[in-house]
Amino acid sequence: MIVGLGALGCPAADLLARAGVGRLSLIDRDIVEATNLQRQTLFDERDAAEALPKAEAARRRLRAINSGVVIEALVEDFAAPDAERIVSPHPRPDVILDGTDNFETRYLINDVAVKLGIPYVYGAAVGTTGMAFTVIPGQTPCLRCLFPEPPAPGASATCDTAGILAPVSIIVAAAQVADAMKILLGKPERLSHTLLSFDLWTNQRLPPQRLDVSAARQPDCLCCGQRRFEFLDGQRAAEPAILCGRNSVQIAARPGTTLELAQIADRLGPHGQFILSAFHLRGTLSSGATPIGLTLFPDGRAIFEGTTDPVAARMLYARYVGV
Repeated sequence: MIVGLGALGCPAADLLARAGVGRLSLIDRDIVEATNLQRQTLFDERDAAEALPKAEAARRRLRAINSGVVIEALVEDFAAPDAERIVSPHPRPDVILDGTDNFETRYLINDVAVKLGIPYVYGAAVGTTGMAFTVIPGQTPCLRCLFPEPPAPGASATCDTAGILAPVSIIVAAAQVADAMKILLGKPERLSHTLLSFDLWTNQRLPPQRLDVSAARQPDCLCCGQRRFEFLDGQRAAEPAILCGRNSVQIAARPGTTLELAQIADRLGPHGQFILSAFHLRGTLSSGATPIGLTLFPDGRAIFEGTTDPVAARMLYARYVGV
């Protein structure tokens, strides 16, 4: 299972499909945009023009690469209310790869992996730096053993502030896939139990440095020691979410929400131009002083493009969606 089809998830999925992995479950909440094409290698300009959901665009591309792989595309938000449900029945994966771009989701994946006993291959790429590490629940340190708390807001670079050098993401994804293959082939003894870390631009830690973290497991770790799953239980949830590099805010609906997009399209007609597809309702709200892009999904999620103000996004959601 790959959570996130961005700079890391795209090359990871490509490598696994070409290697002949039996099944891939692809999870992403977002749509393809032209700005993604610099580093998200499964997509092309047509995907961006059609605003295809990333999971679906990746599925189509991977099916053309290797039709023998069973590929499931889940256009969903991997968030606390639904994360365990998403992982458990699809069927339950043998390994979870991290293709995300934010700390909250990484800690959520860590919670799910530890609770269910599923290996988790962590990866991160921002600016010119990359990191990777594999968690084997019950045997190795988990993510919270190494980093007990996410960095404070604004304390670390993001793809908004630093971008991503595409070769960095390729290196990290390749390291992740190598570890995933060792797990899938039943060779966990081949795992290095190290934290990969490098800066490809300044040449610091090159060749990539591997830090020995085999003894870093903490008996009192909140997650794997005390088995307190704060991110999975929703205690640490942060909604709405500002989407990395998108000048956009995502609003999540209540669990169990189902929208009739055709009816909403009719209702939004006087306020802008919208196109209804099988996957979403997408267009521009032009009633206000500044046009705001809106992508609305059947599960009630909405992405407002043209703002990073969560309060403004919530107001727009209440005004135009009303859920």
